[in-house]
Amino acid sequence: MSALAAESGTPEGTDWDEIVRVWEETDAPEGSKVEIIEGIVTVSPPPSEEHNDTAELLHELLYGARPPGAEWGIYQTLGLTCPETGSLFVPDLCVVPRVALRRGTRVHAGEAELVVEVTSRSNANHDRIKKAHGYAVAGVPLYFLLDAWQSGRPTATLYGEPQSGTYRVLDSVEYGEELTLPAPFKLALDTGIFPLS
Repeated sequence: MSALAAESGTPEGTDWDEIVRVWEETDAPEGSKVEIIEGIVTVSPPPSEEHNDTAELLHELLYGARPPGAEWGIYQTLGLTCPETGSLFVPDLCVVPRVALRRGTRVHAGEAELVVEVTSRSNANHDRIKKAHGYAVAGVPLYFLLDAWQSGRPTATLYGEPQSGTYRVLDSVEYGEELTLPAPFKLALDTGIFPLS
């Protein structure tokens, strides 16, 4: 993973719009993920095949778990802003009201009902720590972390009840066990379907 700092290190007081401008103008290889994490523009390599497969499998299951009549889309690689932490995250999946994408402005992370990150070896700590903090600060109700790199044992962890920039762990299981996403999804998920990295 590479890191590009706005104005050589993102000094205190760097304007959010300036950091977003640097993000927009970052020339990265095709398929790379470009994000702003705590004021620093970062470039991650394209995700692995197992990573993409995991995201697609969950994507399909989430479509079936949406409540009838829900006006939510399930998006891969949608940029979610969190200027409170100087971040613009591009989660692997997020469930967001469709109307939020139709206003012509960037979508604030707090508008998401659920955010999903699938860790990669190169940036797993961002997903575990910095993104978890940012999503909690933004008030995302549910953060689902699929972590194939967790201490040698792949783990699925569901976080919720954000308060003061911190989540409570609602459930955590090793791959192969069942984890239930609560209302409004009510999805009993067999984590054994996810490929091991």
